[in-house]
Amino acid sequence: MSDEQKTETIPLTERLIGALLVAPIRLSRLLPYRMRVPFVGWAASRLFGTLAGYRRRVRENLAFARPDLDEETVRDLMRRVPDNAGRNMVELYSPEFADYARKSPVIGPGLPDVRAAREAGRPVIFVTGHFGSFNAARLAMMEQGFNMGVFYRPMANRPFNEHYVKAMASLSEPMFEQGRKGMIQMVKHLRSGGVLAILNDLNAHDGVPLEFFGHPALTSLATAEMALKFDALLVPVWGLRDPDGLHFTIHTETPIAHSDPVTMTREFNARLEASIRENMHQWFWIHRRWKDGTGALADRGAKVLADMEENV
Repeated sequence: MSDEQKTETIPLTERLIGALLVAPIRLSRLLPYRMRVPFVGWAASRLFGTLAGYRRRVRENLAFARPDLDEETVRDLMRRVPDNAGRNMVELYSPEFADYARKSPVIGPGLPDVRAAREAGRPVIFVTGHFGSFNAARLAMMEQGFNMGVFYRPMANRPFNEHYVKAMASLSEPMFEQGRKGMIQMVKHLRSGGVLAILNDLNAHDGVPLEFFGHPALTSLATAEMALKFDALLVPVWGLRDPDGLHFTIHTETPIAHSDPVTMTREFNARLEASIRENMHQWFWIHRRWKDGTGALADRGAKVLADMEENV
């Protein structure tokens, strides 16, 4: 089946929504980059963030996870979190972004370990989250000489996903789509001593309830399991946005020690939480991170967790 035939099977409504999602990004390209990024951030915060309910979601998540915050801080985060999200989106579709991100300084105690792994041909998994700019970290680490594959979850809207995948691929390849085929490709990449980047801070239906900001959040163990299976270094990395809103500093943490998947994933959650607490506005508080932390899925995950811990 041709690409054109595949497109014809997509309902008109879905295609229209996809076009509406892409249109603002294309229009923003009329602005110079240094104006484009802050403008889209402002629009995401003041316009789209309100219409899409993102500001309300930020407030709800903060009330749940950080009830200690005062009203002024909450209102500030309701503005700044969608702003960062908007900047991330337009940067992905901006050719100029790569030049900014590649030149980002890479710091942190994990650098000697990842360089030693690269020299030894040992696979490395950079584990991160929707925090700062994942794509900036990805480009900066590639500039450091790491051939980084990316495991990604496709967007629900298929026409928009097509644009999204092309934009991601323009930054770097290989890319591995969530699913059986992508998993097979990713395994081959790791077996050959490759480097992989995975975001591990989403509500995972097949995960187990692990603490995050004091509450259970369904968290995937797959990243830690792969690190153990392929003897890969597991290194948290954060692409933090600088105060000017356009540049980044990449932080590499010391590798998470190999033990068991639950202990390693708990360690990742703890490190991510600690970094978020220092840069609250840079995490994607719009996600429904704790959506299934309780309920049927959590009960099933808790049973899996109990069985695993019993056998450790």
